[in-house]
Amino acid sequence: MAGQPGYELMGPWADGPAVHAALVEAGKKHGMRLVGGRAYSSNTLESGWIPSPLPAIYTGAAEKPYREWLTVNHYEAKASIGGSLDSGNVEDYYLTPWDLGYGPFIKFDHEFIGRAALEKMAAAGKHRKKVTLALDSDSVLNEMGTMFDKGNRAKFFEFPSAVYAMHPFDLVKHNGEVVGVSTWIGYSANEGKMLTLAILDEEFAEPGMEVDLVWGEPNGGTTKPTVEPHVQVEISAVVSPVPYAEVARKTYADTGWRKAAD
Repeated sequence: MAGQPGYELMGPWADGPAVHAALVEAGKKHGMRLVGGRAYSSNTLESGWIPSPLPAIYTGAAEKPYREWLTVNHYEAKASIGGSLDSGNVEDYYLTPWDLGYGPFIKFDHEFIGRAALEKMAAAGKHRKKVTLALDSDSVLNEMGTMFDKGNRAKFFEFPSAVYAMHPFDLVKHNGEVVGVSTWIGYSANEGKMLTLAILDEEFAEPGMEVDLVWGEPNGGTTKPTVEPHVQVEISAVVSPVPYAEVARKTYADTGWRKAAD
């Protein structure tokens, strides 16, 4: 999630409390403190890691046995889709490794499941690009101001994470034309900005490009418990680097394993 080695530790579950206590104690002299689980999702906005791609298991003959094995209690059965992208074809919600920024890690020097499909995508040569969208603060405040109207309210922004479905997909437009999709949205206290992680057509993915985020679901919203009646609005945004946080971009992203994979 952070994109830097050492931020995610794996080990026996039983050792968790002891390891946690040791980290908290050791971190005190460095100013580290517990901030609560609700701050967790803002980290991904700053570091540029898309945490919630939809599992691409809902179509295809090869995945049919897996779909038949699933129960209503499995993750894929409970997954919800939300946002302004409204398609009857579930494959429109699938993401490629290039969409997620993992393209440099794909190597065809060994056999693996899905190799033929990825080779075909690689040969096409044109891929969407992951970016950060920095939402215009005035545009966000105008959206939030509708909360004080009796009607025509926009979708509520929850802080720090404004995600209201397990898999959020919001349209991104340029001059009225759809040029990509936003997949995660929330507030960064460190940056003082409402940010989203988005995947845009390559020609619109240059930093400084002005785009619009379509916020809210069509037709007044779906019946999900997390969705109140609302109207869609377009929020101005500027295409920005990923990672967005300067400390992530300059301290480790340009020198660590992500850069080395390029």
